[in-house]
Amino acid sequence: MTADRTGTPVDTSRPHPARVYDYLLGGKDHYPVDQALGEQMPDLAKAGVAQNRAFMHRAAGWAAREGIDQFLDIGTGIPTRPNLHQIVQEVDPSARIVYTDNDPIVLRHAEALLVSSPEGATDYLEADVREPEKILAHARTVLDFDRPVALSMIALMHFLADEDDPYGITRTLLGALPAGSCLVLSHFTKDFLSAEQDKTDEYRASGITLRPRSRAEVSRFFDGLDLVGPGVVTAPQWHCGTPAPERRETTDSFHVGVGRVRA
Repeated sequence: MTADRTGTPVDTSRPHPARVYDYLLGGKDHYPVDQALGEQMPDLAKAGVAQNRAFMHRAAGWAAREGIDQFLDIGTGIPTRPNLHQIVQEVDPSARIVYTDNDPIVLRHAEALLVSSPEGATDYLEADVREPEKILAHARTVLDFDRPVALSMIALMHFLADEDDPYGITRTLLGALPAGSCLVLSHFTKDFLSAEQDKTDEYRASGITLRPRSRAEVSRFFDGLDLVGPGVVTAPQWHCGTPAPERRETTDSFHVGVGRVRA
């Protein structure tokens, strides 16, 4: 165990999703236990997280160009440039962003998330998505919930078991947002993986909850929303208003989508 600058303990004896993700992205903010798990993942895992990150960039930029200037990003992860605020403030320098994550190591790097443009604002809250009311209460101190907000949950909800009620949590968060808001979501799937490529059991054996979901199950997160074209698709297939990303020989491992809150 180590402690961050606020004294919050960082458990270095068990891998954490944010740190494993950092390893797979080629980052340096992880521990040997995270690297060990990452090395058990097939090569397509690295390609998958890169595709997922690129989807976030495209979707956040799309939302900003649509006129949304407020973002609530839950499951932020360890900062990797460009971060969400850098993407959206390039479109609208006055954009305001609230970041949330439950790993204390992210707090260590929060300064990188809080370097806002002079016209805008960024804020960080250490919290778990299973505390939606706590997150909303804090977000209201930074964001104006009378105007549209983009709720970003990238590579997050597959770490919630069914008994955590991930759909109910999503409804609670979206229920607080006004018409014109949107949900930007990506979710791990085994739909395209062979038995050899499927390392779900290895991930779970490390102590991390992992619940892959099918396209139909991921689509449920968007119930009651107006899906933005092309709907719920794989990460490389979502490029609304932007050029299609270059396709490489790899297996898709994320379903993604964007949905608007109806009036």
